[in-house]
Amino acid sequence: MILVVNAGSSSIKIALFDRDLSPVLSGAVSEIGGAGRITLGDVDRSLSVPDHGAALDALLGALADAGHPLNAVTAAGHRVVHGGATLTRPERITPPALDAIRACIPLAPLHNPHNLAGIEALAASAPDLPQVACFDTAFHATNPAVATTYALPPDVTAEGYRRYGFHGISYASLVQALPRITGAPLPDRLLACHLGNGVSLCAIKANRSVATTMGYSPLEGLTMGTRSGSIDANAVLALAAEHGIDVTTDLLNKRAGLLGLSGDTSDMRSLLASDDPAARFAVDHFVYWACRHAGSMIAAMQGLDAVAFTGGIGEHAAPIRDRIMQGLVWAGPVPHHVVPAAEERRIAADTLQLLEAP
Repeated sequence: MILVVNAGSSSIKIALFDRDLSPVLSGAVSEIGGAGRITLGDVDRSLSVPDHGAALDALLGALADAGHPLNAVTAAGHRVVHGGATLTRPERITPPALDAIRACIPLAPLHNPHNLAGIEALAASAPDLPQVACFDTAFHATNPAVATTYALPPDVTAEGYRRYGFHGISYASLVQALPRITGAPLPDRLLACHLGNGVSLCAIKANRSVATTMGYSPLEGLTMGTRSGSIDANAVLALAAEHGIDVTTDLLNKRAGLLGLSGDTSDMRSLLASDDPAARFAVDHFVYWACRHAGSMIAAMQGLDAVAFTGGIGEHAAPIRDRIMQGLVWAGPVPHHVVPAAEERRIAADTLQLLEAP
């Protein structure tokens, strides 16, 4: 069996798959470092977990109690947010690979340390278990240099300041799943929309990412749940000068977006159900910027053949899908599809493929 681990800042999610990639069981520990909670199968209880190691131990114990001991697991796959410019495909976890992931921490200080914590915690519990890292940035390695390069001097660009793009595991899963859903080949020019708490678009031409809306970090691009999306760099500098870097970082990443606009919630279901003018404006803002950035993606592909939606909002908020498609009528009548998110299955598939390679 293949174990998939997704370690976040205060949570760890796991999913177990058979070798035929059928899901077996999934679970999570939330609020690591505080009043934690574990959910897995019939288990749903509070517990105290001081760190990621303790959280993973609790999940592995619950798996064993459910009849799936760790010695029945043949490999583990991990979601790692940032692979930089060099880690552009799934990698077997080795000391050099760990060093390369650590080297990307300055690019993703809010994500990669926690991803590493999950890898290291599992290695401590099962040192001989093969582990694989799958990178959210890897799918966009096919973007041309003109799309990834900021207009900065080369010596600054060489320090790693460029567009990377994210949600790559989601887009790779979508590319694999859509032909099975439609019974037809992948459209040549596909606008893929990952709409969840994090939001991005991807221009997929001839099965390859040629442009995406997120950039150096997951903050760039569309209006998101709690992230502002794109904002003038001088405005960021002014905010940092006035309020400090830490406060500004927290503002742009955790108190902006739909939450900041509505003043109440980042949940799209609640916003759509509300008659409050601020909630309606937040929805309008979300749709407007989705359509506006979509125009950029369509330009990068020089046309549009289909649209695909995934993520929590993309899959479940039909009014949002309808409004975005209405905003794109100028691009011509094209079909749109809903693709259920299956990032964990994609990680399991990539892990299995890498381990079975000659």
